[in-house]
Amino acid sequence: MSRKKIVAGNWKMNLNLFEGKQLVADVLQKSLSLAEGTEVVIAPPFTQLELAATQLKDTPGYLLGAQNCHQEASGAYTGEVSAAMLKSVGVTYVILGHSERRQYFGEDETLLAKKVNAALANDLKVIFCVGEPLEVRDANGQNELVHQQIVGGLFHLDLAQFKNVVIAYEPVWAIGTGRTASTEQAQEMHAYIRSVIADKYGAETAEDTSILYGGSCKPSNAAELFACPDVDGGLIGGASLVAADFAGIIEASK
Repeated sequence: MSRKKIVAGNWKMNLNLFEGKQLVADVLQKSLSLAEGTEVVIAPPFTQLELAATQLKDTPGYLLGAQNCHQEASGAYTGEVSAAMLKSVGVTYVILGHSERRQYFGEDETLLAKKVNAALANDLKVIFCVGEPLEVRDANGQNELVHQQIVGGLFHLDLAQFKNVVIAYEPVWAIGTGRTASTEQAQEMHAYIRSVIADKYGAETAEDTSILYGGSCKPSNAAELFACPDVDGGLIGGASLVAADFAGIIEASK
């Protein structure tokens, strides 16, 4: 088994240029030693990518991520950013299919499959988000929905392409609702996702695929979550905006 541990910080639409610069500096100043095979991904807004790339370039194990990309290579798409543009400023990973993109911008599997193709064609790695909202969880339909999301967004890829994909599970029902996903629920879904991958690409590829947890991970629960056999790190939202919290989660990945 050679899958990576990954702690990815998704800043969402937060922090101006100067606040972002300070946050990256504060995280790097902690001089955290990463376990072998561990990567830290920082995904700021587009406006901060170039500066963050400069800050991260001399720190092994720290990589730059983007929060989205457009599905087309170039053209008259005002306000959009292409995968090639991201690659040109030093981006390694791009987050696609985040629950907020699905909910607020209507992104579906047909569109996301095109975005995945665009990212991979430009040698970017993909963090592909899946997860179910409250009504689906309450109806016990979470496995069926996550299966649909994975098949529709990713299973057109050949094996070589799929090896550049990381999956992040977001229990949408446990984010900002007052309900929390238990460690057992997280592990259960991660194991299910791995089984879906195994059915398509084989057991070896499934074992090598990193699956991240994206549901309100904090320093206080990170170690317990990361100890689950099928949880390979986290896609961190709010806690990634606080250097001490993000550092605590990185420490928990060891």
